[in-house]
Amino acid sequence: MNLLTQISKIPETYLTLSTVEIENRIHKIKKELGTKLLIPGHHYQKDEVIQFADVTGDSLQLAQICAANTEAEHIVFCGVHFMAETADMLTSAHQRVYLPDLRAGCSMADMANIHQTEQAWDVLQEIFDDTIIPLTYVNSTAAIKEFTGRHSGACVTSSNAKKMVEWAFTQKQRLFFLPDQHLGRNTAFDLGIPLEQMAIWDPIKRALVFEGDKQDIRVILWKGHCSVHEGFTVQHIEQVHENYPDMKVIVHPECSHEVVQASDDAGSTKYIIDTIAQADPHISFAIGTEMNLVKRIIKQYPERHIISLNENMCPCLTMNRIDLPHLLWQLDQVVAGETMHQITVDDKTTKYALQSLERMLQNT
Repeated sequence: MNLLTQISKIPETYLTLSTVEIENRIHKIKKELGTKLLIPGHHYQKDEVIQFADVTGDSLQLAQICAANTEAEHIVFCGVHFMAETADMLTSAHQRVYLPDLRAGCSMADMANIHQTEQAWDVLQEIFDDTIIPLTYVNSTAAIKEFTGRHSGACVTSSNAKKMVEWAFTQKQRLFFLPDQHLGRNTAFDLGIPLEQMAIWDPIKRALVFEGDKQDIRVILWKGHCSVHEGFTVQHIEQVHENYPDMKVIVHPECSHEVVQASDDAGSTKYIIDTIAQADPHISFAIGTEMNLVKRIIKQYPERHIISLNENMCPCLTMNRIDLPHLLWQLDQVVAGETMHQITVDDKTTKYALQSLERMLQNT
């Protein structure tokens, strides 16, 4: 069934409840279900939702926590669709994974669908023969993870991307990196691969974008991106350095190559959190990543000077679909024994997608 046909409109009664009423009912349900319920919350979720999370983290970290928790029968994932898919694939058959609002998604993950990817692979095989291995960022659909697993590739996270790119080049001569071109470019560049040896695959034009001899290509980057992280520019960095000469700029590697190169530091969400936590309290930071996380860090360190690299940045619209009314509605359905918004991945997709995930875990 198409995802859009599964989306139900939230009953009006949930929208008329006060925040206090919703919070009290969620607390009551959590107490009632006890260890049968697990609520993972991604770092980018709203504070109103994060307050009810049993665990917080990045997408793969949360999925692994779900897999390790065999006691929880109901996993209400406060994140986006691809995260819930990964959790479903890693958990046991007796566990059910739910997404409180099926509109919660990732625009980057949606930039690479399986039909486009298969088309690209056929063309690239004609050009380069059997010299390519695919890697996919975990911010991708289960179908894309299945594709990489089926073709002897693997998943990567922003934390282990360097190790996985190094591993990929021990397997094949060339790398096909999906769906985020910026993470792929920044990682390969850090490992010494020049930009002149990187090409772009444009799924809309169904074309390889490259000037020069195609046989010089070592990295093929899918033309995808994170709309939030593309909102940070070199001009933002210059403005920060002008206003606050001693301030350190730290960004996520989903930012453009130019922004990463102009920054003082770059790394995964966990890296950003840990770097700020371990830094001298007198060091000030401008952070280039999703606004909900930045605001949470600022609140965590009120005595320190921390700002967003782009203070006019809006939170990710698709990442932030889940709110208190939807969370309560989902929990009420769980208590009632309903399977509303359950996320399931078929066995064939799961088989190869897990191979992709397992290769990553074995090599990092």
